[in-house]
Formats: sequence, structure tokens, C-alpha cells
Amino acid sequence: MQTPEQARDLAHDLVSRALAAGASAADAVFACDASTDVQIRLGALEDVQRSESAAIGLRVFDGKRSASVSGADVTAAGLATLAERAVAMARLAPEDAYAGLAPGELLARGPLPALDLDDEQDPDPALLRDLAERCEAAARAVPGVTNSEGGSAGAVRSVMALATSHGFVGSYGGSRYGIGASVLAGAEGAMERDSASHTVRFLSDLESPEAIGRRAGERAVARLGAGKISSGPMPVVFDRRAGGSLIGSLIGAISGSAIARKTSFLLDKRGKAIFDSAVTILDDPHRVRGLRSRSFDGEGLPTRPWRVIDQGVLTGWMMDSAAARQLGEAPTGHAARGISGAPATGASNLHMEAGQDSPEALMTGIATGIYVTELIGMGVNGVTGDYSRGASGFIIRDGQLAEPVSEITIAGNLIDMFAALVPADDLEFRYAVNVPTLRIDGMVVASS
Repeated sequence: MQTPEQARDLAHDLVSRALAAGASAADAVFACDASTDVQIRLGALEDVQRSESAAIGLRVFDGKRSASVSGADVTAAGLATLAERAVAMARLAPEDAYAGLAPGELLARGPLPALDLDDEQDPDPALLRDLAERCEAAARAVPGVTNSEGGSAGAVRSVMALATSHGFVGSYGGSRYGIGASVLAGAEGAMERDSASHTVRFLSDLESPEAIGRRAGERAVARLGAGKISSGPMPVVFDRRAGGSLIGSLIGAISGSAIARKTSFLLDKRGKAIFDSAVTILDDPHRVRGLRSRSFDGEGLPTRPWRVIDQGVLTGWMMDSAAARQLGEAPTGHAARGISGAPATGASNLHMEAGQDSPEALMTGIATGIYVTELIGMGVNGVTGDYSRGASGFIIRDGQLAEPVSEITIAGNLIDMFAALVPADDLEFRYAVNVPTLRIDGMVVASS
């Protein structure tokens, strides 16, 4: 696997070849990774995989015409062929008034922030096997667990580099480790499945496999004995696993491309309060060891922490350069770049600040409601904000968690849901998107 310095040199070399082939401008991205994954089921080794991959992508411009190509051949001959092919394709492409590299005066300059993303280890597969075995064993040891879909442990090291023809060259490496288990519980002919996992940048930051496995088993057992609930409007409380998806719907609605196309339910909401004043949501690309941390974006612009929602108020749009040009504004450093195609808009580490009350206090006063632990399907309309998703979790009776419930649908409109949202005080930084427990009154629950 290439080092960050070698990756940077490859990307820069490809850009130079594109200019020599006749491109008016170009950018290139190189990415490689090496991963090891171990799967355990019922205490026995089921699979061990080791893989390495590398790919390079090139975007070239011929004035306002552009084309993107990608490949895996990083020899001198392979890069030359890739550059020539991209330039030939660009000359045949239609013009796009908004196409182009990011504004040169906005590029990241000087030292980039150190984000501590790579622990520079290559873990022994025997260690990963031990972690997976311990995780699954702890899950299977929970009374009521009857079967297992397996335990797993994995490690990935990766390198990414970006170079542009107008002066930016940057690269960074990263590591990632994960443990998980998925098990089944059964009683009186019923069977339920649940899981637990943990993913971090540094091996030393992983939660113990026993704790993860035990959580998976306890979750599966707790789902047994599902009850029924009458349909109608009621409070819905989202646990921390399920609540993060609401932030995903928000981010999709404030992407520059959605605003430019006028396909967002938040089109006229910039600068207005869409949440209660107790709600603040931050995008923090500089979190040390963050799962989505990055010091520059997919176009070479500097990244900065940003309050997406500041005391309830929507502060602006997330924009890559193309969307910014279309809107007549400046890009915000939120371009996300894959190997192929043009940059799109993407957030980094997102979190909602904690509220004042505990989850237990948040449920106080709920005569009948739903505590959601899992959401199913993607029933969100980004144009209207209409929201309807399958869910499972627990019934709330008189402010307390009661019997489990499944095969229900929760529905509302995101404008109303955001306005009614109340966060608890139990924020934990565990995922790329982190929220505390959330309460939303007035949602419609339908039970099968």
C-alpha cells in the first residue's frame, strides 16, 4: 500500500499528464486501502479475508466541458493512457456553465490541522479472531439467546490524496477498527434478532468485545414478547441509534444541489428558526480521531467546524463549488469526492448538542407513546418533508418503557417534527452522526 507521500505524488503526476495532453484544468484523487476481516459463528472460524485495493480518478476540463475517468493502473503508461482518454472525452462533452475547479484563492494553504487519524498498526489476524470470538461468546451467553448470525472484527488502513492543476496537493492516512455481533433470541415460537457494534480509528479506543456482545444479546432478548398498540397521534422517543437518521434528512435538504434544483423542503428556511432554541447541530471535520474527520475537502478547500443549526436557526447551505456557482455564492468546504465522477456535497462528523433532561425525564408524562430503537425503509420525501418509516422498539406507558413492539409505522412532516424535537442530556460520541435521545410529540403511529 502506498504511503500518503507516494499517493500525493501519483495524483500530482496524473494532473501533470492531463495538462500535457491538452486539458485546460484537472484534478486527480488517489485512494488505496488494506483490510483484514474475521468472521466467527457459533464459536467456530467462518471466514478470514485480506484485501488490498488501489484506484485513481481524474477529472479534466476543456473550457466548460468536462469528463471523469478512473482506473487501477498507476504505472507511467497507465497514467498516460488515462489522461489522454479523459481529455478526448471532455472535448466531446456538452458545456456546463457551472463546471470548474474550486476558486484558487480559497484553496487550503499552509499547515493542515493534525487530526490523529492513523494509529499506524497492522493488527495480527489472530488478534482480530480473538476479539470476534469473545464478542460472539458474550452475546451467546445472555440467557434467552438461541442462535447467532456471527461475531466479526475488522481492521482497515487507508490513504487518500488529492491534487489540482491550480496549486493544491494534499494527502492523509487513516485507520479504522470495528467489532460486532448479531444474535437471535427465541421463546414460545417467537424469534427476534438484534446486534451491537463499535467502530473507532484507534485499536486502543475500542470498547471491550464482551460489552459489545452482551449488549447485542440483551437487545435481542428484550425484543421478545412484542405487544400491540392502537394507532393514532402520540409522542415518539428515538434512541441514540435511531435518532441520527433525522440529522441525515436535514443534511440532504440543505445541500447546495438540492437548493439549486429547488427540490428541498427547507428552500425558504435559511436564517429562520426550524428547531427549538435548545437545539444546536454542529458539523466538525476537525474532531481528533473522528470517523469522518478531514483537513481538506474533495476540492482542496479548507474544512472548518460549522454550526448547521445555531440555537434552533438554520444558518446556511452546504455547498461544493458547482452548486455555489449556480447559487451565486461561495463554496463552504463540504465537497465530497469519490474516485469517479464530480464532487458532491457531504458532511463530516455531525452531532446535536445535549439537552437538559435525562431520557427518563423526557418520557415523564407520556401516557402512551413509542420508544424507537430501529427504523426500516427510506420513506422520506426530500421535496415536501413528508416522513413515513417502519419502526420497532418499545411501548411507553405512563412514562415507563413497557413491552416491545414491532411492525409499526411512524409518520409526520419533518418541518413539524424538527419544530417539536426535544433532546435529552445523554449525548455520546460513538458514530459519525451522534445525537442524544430525542422526543417528538404529535407523530402518527400506525400498527399492523
